[in-house]
Amino acid sequence: MADFRKRFPVLSEKIYLNSCSQGALSQDVEEGMLEYLRSWHQHGSPWDLWVDQYEAGRRHFAELINAEPEEVALVASASAGVNAFASALSFKQRNKVVLGEFEFPTMGHIWLAQRPRGADVTFVGAEKNRIAVEAYDRLVDRNTLVVPLTHMCFMNGFRSPVAEITKIAHDRGAMVLLDDYQDSGTRPIDVKAMQVDAYVSGTLKYLLGPPGLAFMYVRKSIAESLVPTVTGWFGQRNPFAFDVKLFDPAPGTRRFESGTPPIPTIYGAIAGVKLLQQYGLQNVADQIRSLTNALIRGASELGIQMKTPLDSVGPLVVLQSKDADGLVRLFAEDGVVCSSRHDGLRISFHAYNTLDDVKFVLRLLQQNLKMLVTAPAETVAGSAS
Repeated sequence: MADFRKRFPVLSEKIYLNSCSQGALSQDVEEGMLEYLRSWHQHGSPWDLWVDQYEAGRRHFAELINAEPEEVALVASASAGVNAFASALSFKQRNKVVLGEFEFPTMGHIWLAQRPRGADVTFVGAEKNRIAVEAYDRLVDRNTLVVPLTHMCFMNGFRSPVAEITKIAHDRGAMVLLDDYQDSGTRPIDVKAMQVDAYVSGTLKYLLGPPGLAFMYVRKSIAESLVPTVTGWFGQRNPFAFDVKLFDPAPGTRRFESGTPPIPTIYGAIAGVKLLQQYGLQNVADQIRSLTNALIRGASELGIQMKTPLDSVGPLVVLQSKDADGLVRLFAEDGVVCSSRHDGLRISFHAYNTLDDVKFVLRLLQQNLKMLVTAPAETVAGSAS
């Protein structure tokens, strides 16, 4: 743990609890970015070298999620990947899109934008900071084409029961697209075991990389049956054919790519993934679980109402506040970096955080209880039911 923490210079000055907005910068990722700059200085425009690095990124992301490289597309953002996927769908035979109201806004925006193409977008409602499997069961039917599903809600840390919802969708002939941006990098992920049809994540948060890069998996058996209309030269079979009159989508999931890849970000992102793999994603998950349990237990003892389910294993814990933005500013004065979402103070853990960080946060919470929504401890503890 100590060796891992030393790789993140910000931790010598701050308690960093904002990994769900952006992961802390490691020396490894910084060195990756510098390696790109050195190659630019040294060679001018070494595109052969950069394309090799681009393909190395594809292999690293595929290994991370237990996919094959040809099932992974590198895209500029999760939005770019999902837009390309949505553009490839036909809404003539089936036209229903069922997604929860806990999705990150971009997911709603993209599918609502498909309405002129015939999409019938239906939102699954939440109750008591959860979305029940039964709610999907009521809405997913034989007319459902796709179920976009967030793995973790960015507002409250609720983790979707992916297996149960995926089974409902598949039993009725619908596809599942899993958005894992709020969770990827906090524990082992196996897209084959989860049996999702598509998966999207990005490098900015728990994968500890820079912004400007995301990746998308599409199951091999369906990727080549889809032809995206949101495309570009790197989505073609041979990007360097330079034939303006030829539209020839690449085999596999690479067809969902678009323009020139963000090479500097790829250098940094590979370094972030390697760092996590060296530490071990199960070790990451175990550390995060212990921190989450400690914060939930301590906040419950203080009587603080939580938006996060009490059985959560992390990485997000969201505490209900009367002035969440004000609390973020107060925490910053004490060197704690966190964030707010609506009426929630959002604490997001990673493997570089410690129980001492939790203890410090609990002291700050106790000192500022008047800015939090509180109730008797036993009431808070019973709210998970």
